Amino acid sequence: MTHVIHSDVLILGGGTAGTMAAIRARECCPSAKVVVFDKADIMYSGSIAAGMDAFNVTAVPGFSTAEEYLETAHGACEEIVDDSQCYAWVSRTWEMVQKIESWGVLFPKDKDGKNIVLDVAPKGKFCLAILEPKLKKILADKAYEAGATVYNRTMALDLIKRDGRVIGAIGLNTRTGETIVCMAKAVILCAGGTARFGETTNGYPYGTFDFPGNTGEAYRMAYRAGAKLTGFEYTIVDYSVKDINAAGLHISCTRGAYVVDAFDRRVEENALSISDLLSVHDAGRGPLRVRMQHLPEKNIREIEEILFTTERPVQGRFFANRGMDFRKDDIEQWPSECFLCGGHGITGVMVNGKAESSVPGLYAAGDAANVRGFLPGALVMGGIAAEHAVSYIADREAPAYDEALIADRLAQIERVKAMRGPVSIQEFENKLRRTITDYIAPPKNEYKLNRALEEVLRFDHELKTLVGMTDPEDFYKYFEVESIIVSAFLSAEASKARKESRWGRFHTRSDYPDRDDANWKKHIILEKKDESDYAVNIIYQDVERM
Repeated sequence: MTHVIHSDVLILGGGTAGTMAAIRARECCPSAKVVVFDKADIMYSGSIAAGMDAFNVTAVPGFSTAEEYLETAHGACEEIVDDSQCYAWVSRTWEMVQKIESWGVLFPKDKDGKNIVLDVAPKGKFCLAILEPKLKKILADKAYEAGATVYNRTMALDLIKRDGRVIGAIGLNTRTGETIVCMAKAVILCAGGTARFGETTNGYPYGTFDFPGNTGEAYRMAYRAGAKLTGFEYTIVDYSVKDINAAGLHISCTRGAYVVDAFDRRVEENALSISDLLSVHDAGRGPLRVRMQHLPEKNIREIEEILFTTERPVQGRFFANRGMDFRKDDIEQWPSECFLCGGHGITGVMVNGKAESSVPGLYAAGDAANVRGFLPGALVMGGIAAEHAVSYIADREAPAYDEALIADRLAQIERVKAMRGPVSIQEFENKLRRTITDYIAPPKNEYKLNRALEEVLRFDHELKTLVGMTDPEDFYKYFEVESIIVSAFLSAEASKARKESRWGRFHTRSDYPDRDDANWKKHIILEKKDESDYAVNIIYQDVERM
């Protein structure tokens, strides 16, 4: 059964960027019908899920400017960043702080009543302390108050395109299997990155560093619609708490903790640079440990308060069950699985400072876009996307529903429901992700990447012929795996194209071990060539400087 609805602006993904896009769209045009598809529940979905402890990039008056941040961005992205796009959102971060603070979001102040700015970046101070365990709920409540219509448990499957522009999307209810089609004048893509990508080091399929519900639908949908993608060679590996894959290093080290190696020697490298820490780990000095026994009780309690109530509350139970106490025990760190992400990396739909993709009617923000903006970037770019989407639709008529445009996909959905192959989707996904770790995770080389491309084609064939559906949950997981496969293909192609090493561990090529700015200070852009998912045009584009 297919349920057809209509909207002015359709937002795919109800995480940080998606909720802000919904709020801002209604602020800009109170009469606009704004619809949100969220794979989970908008109250607790997306990469932050509940709360946050840091507004990672903020141009705080008296501390830093947007112009100064550009220099830091050049270093953090090793020059692969466009200035106009970066400036567009950083210049509005302080405005966003004031906006969400007026909604009740807590930004702690020092004894003089000023915002607390943390020293994280090598140059400049841009990280603003925030202590809000209910941030996501506050945003979701505001989206409902603004009048957005939210379809929870609705996974976005495909964009609908006609006459060269995007005019809606197909969704799938993950509980009932019902297909929902929403026709829209404009679509904002906020469906996250590909967190479920490489095989997890902790052994738990969903124990990823980033939100495990993000399986690359945003990238696959945009790619199939003809949008330009970039940054897929930037395969992030985090350095996080062993066995739980949780953040904690920045939170503790900005409050006086430090890092020691396996030989109990203090790590003198930049203890807040994940790339540096991974290099130390790989040099045989790992695993590294965060030490805070020397801290006063006040500092330790502050760290516990953040980790156990705001950042990832399950950490409180995790450490308690292991009898670990920060006052006497070091916290062991370990490399995470590799994954693809715009917010913590530079992977995603290529957008400009207006959040526009290369396809008319399609905008992107959050981890779905190539904006290394963390939480502030998601919020600001979500708002920017909404502003320009509302402007775009001002003189456009609502697109009519045309089943012929999506008939093939609807037929495939029905075929998938009836699949009774011998391999479970869970087993299939595990093997796929192990293969990604074997051949795409760094260190990379030509042989491994060629093997990855061969394996991708095999996995694509076997997904369609060997997998069986045993319960309703398997149904939507089929399409998640489809997205992981496409993400793997794009990552292998981009990694193969960039014949140098860059970003430390994230793109190390053993056959091209040096960074080569003379030839490779440019974007690797991927664009679909024909009807096949596995025929791609590779475009090389110089980075833009203001």
